[in-house]
Amino acid sequence: MAAQMTDGHRRFLQVLMSHGIMEGSVARTLHKDCCEIHKVYYAHDKLDDFISVVNLHLQPLFMQIRKGMSEDDGRTYYALVNLAETEITKMASDYTENELELFRKTMDLIILSESGFASSTNILNLADQLKTKKMKKKEAEQVLQNLVQDKWLSERDGEYTLHTRCIMEMEQYILNNYQDLARKCNICRSLAIQSQICETCGIGMHLPCAGKYFKAQTEPHCPHCNEFWPHEIPEINRPDSQLSSSASTERRGPSASGTRRR
Repeated sequence: MAAQMTDGHRRFLQVLMSHGIMEGSVARTLHKDCCEIHKVYYAHDKLDDFISVVNLHLQPLFMQIRKGMSEDDGRTYYALVNLAETEITKMASDYTENELELFRKTMDLIILSESGFASSTNILNLADQLKTKKMKKKEAEQVLQNLVQDKWLSERDGEYTLHTRCIMEMEQYILNNYQDLARKCNICRSLAIQSQICETCGIGMHLPCAGKYFKAQTEPHCPHCNEFWPHEIPEINRPDSQLSSSASTERRGPSASGTRRR
């Protein structure tokens, strides 16, 4: 018998729906507030169990609250994702055909890159090469702004990567359509866009996962083939696994030490 969906669960789902994605500490606070307001049993370490109840009732709607990790700082996020469609067509109600083509080409650049980032210059250069309908660069800039606002892309200093929400929602699509390039992190088993790659066996690790895994090792070795790990180990400064700002900055450029190599 399925666990009962209470008003506390409904409130949690409603708030998450309005945000689309929520950082773990915010979700934990929301969990506590929802339980207290509606007098539902609360335990601080039972958020995932609480969400499991919601997910049981979301199954017929082909939706799910997923738990994922930010590739930027290793922090946990929760996102409401649509399981009914596994392709970019799920964005079709919000974007025109040529805007979706620009997004697909941007995704190509990001996944094909060594760093997991694509420069605004390279993306805007695609605007007049679209097959559906060519776009002026000014129009393309607005589309990129919209994609950032809608949490499909993240932007820093003119460099774009896939937003945490996008990775969580598009994971299967990316794995299916970029089979020779996309890989899962050897530690957390989630899709890794920004990652370090073992030059011997080819396994990959998110930078936050690599930072945590190698933290206590003076001579880091690959967890799969045991060969020496040649990349710079990202620093972890905080208990919630947030990377230092210097490590975050270093990995953004295509030539940064420790980024993906093919």
